[in-house]
Amino acid sequence: DDVTAVLPFPEAYRHRLRTTNGMERLNEEFRRRERVIRIFPNRESVIRLMGSVLMEMNEKWLEGRRYLDMTNYAEWKAQKLQKQNQKSKVTSIYQN
Repeated sequence: DDVTAVLPFPEAYRHRLRTTNGMERLNEEFRRRERVIRIFPNRESVIRLMGSVLMEMNEKWLEGRRYLDMTNYAEWKAQKLQKQNQKSKVTSIYQN
């Protein structure tokens, strides 16, 4: 895993993209539910539990505040492309 992979993104996105907080929270929720049940009768019961936890987490994410606001990202990306286009126009003028 390359640590520098998140550097091209805006500062506001870097922390959330480089951390594993979401996965850690999901694992914590699995462990919390598993402690209540302790022994699963079969493999399907484990899969049902994990599925229900994932569905609940998905609903919370859909209803809750945004983890990454993609409108801000789209604006940043458009500005970045605009700067690149301006640079390419300037270099093409000097090359002619």
